[in-house]
Amino acid sequence: MLFAQSGVIRGKVVAQGTNNPVPKASVFLNNATFGTATADDGSFTLNGVKPGQYDIIVSVLGFEEYSQQVQVNNNTTDLNISLTPKVMMMREVVITTNADWKKNYEKFKKDFIGVNNNSKLCKVDNPRVLNLGFNRRSQTLEASTDEFLVVENQALGYRVKFLLNDFKSDNIANTISYSGRALFEDLPGSEAQKKKWKGKRDEAYYGSSKHFYRSLYKNRLTEDGFQIYDFNREIDPNRPPEAIIQKKLKQFNGINRDSIMFWLDKEKMPKWYHESLTRPALKAFDVVRTTRQNGIYVITFPRYLYVVYTKKRESYDFKDLYRPLDMPNYEASVITLNGGYAVFDMNGTIVTNAPLNEGTWSKAKLGDMLPVDYEPGE
Repeated sequence: MLFAQSGVIRGKVVAQGTNNPVPKASVFLNNATFGTATADDGSFTLNGVKPGQYDIIVSVLGFEEYSQQVQVNNNTTDLNISLTPKVMMMREVVITTNADWKKNYEKFKKDFIGVNNNSKLCKVDNPRVLNLGFNRRSQTLEASTDEFLVVENQALGYRVKFLLNDFKSDNIANTISYSGRALFEDLPGSEAQKKKWKGKRDEAYYGSSKHFYRSLYKNRLTEDGFQIYDFNREIDPNRPPEAIIQKKLKQFNGINRDSIMFWLDKEKMPKWYHESLTRPALKAFDVVRTTRQNGIYVITFPRYLYVVYTKKRESYDFKDLYRPLDMPNYEASVITLNGGYAVFDMNGTIVTNAPLNEGTWSKAKLGDMLPVDYEPGE
């Protein structure tokens, strides 16, 4: 039964406009643990792939990166891949001092890798591949890489190779967004170490957004410890926009004590008011829809979705996260959709229209990241 629940991806990689094979090209499934290199004849095979939707990536020096979306079922998927020769472009050079780069790098590590116990056990092998820049006017940190950023996660037992296309951390809006490609590789370790890593991986999985989306399409929310509610809230008109607050705090810092205290009080004001949950809790079928494509689902709701995970308690105090007085301090997240819907697959991965996550899920950084094909223990 286990062997029946997996697929095979095989194919051949050639140079565009020719039948010349491209050997030693990296072929991998984005955000998964499946990767290989093409043989001398350009052929490759990925065995034992868990069913679901993936982006297959082909990368090799001298050619443009290739990406194709594939739906894996319990069969063999054959691909013929043609690579386009790469035209070398000069990247804009941003001149910064070494002190500025180190400051930006520390900020990047905090926002991309995280600051929890798992993140503290992550080591970046090649930090200097990062292109970092901070815009003081917009208070945003931007980052990218031209080659894989290699991070060894000694907490979860993975070596993560991340090709960061773009990364932005907005200090004013308090949002972090990024896109890129990742390949997970198991770190070598003793049996005792692997058992410990397995426990930490399960701990990171349970209650995560990946766990939630898998439970959602399987209609297992209650059994898996999730509760979902229609969430109502409005932006408090008495609180000035965050950009204005930060501008005033900078303007009056060290100059006018009364003014600085006034704007500090404004900063402490909640962003939202008139917040409430609509009871009773929603069912999975209230928010999830099937599609014509097997294994692909849509989540949709009118306002905000409040997600509670009842098997863990939250230890972090989120300033702007609403908590009903009659609800224990469970882990809670708020989903805000982009365009009214998001598309996800049976691996629990968002494939279109990534939503904004607040609360517990907003803490999830690379230090807690698991491959899309990860399966927890009982």
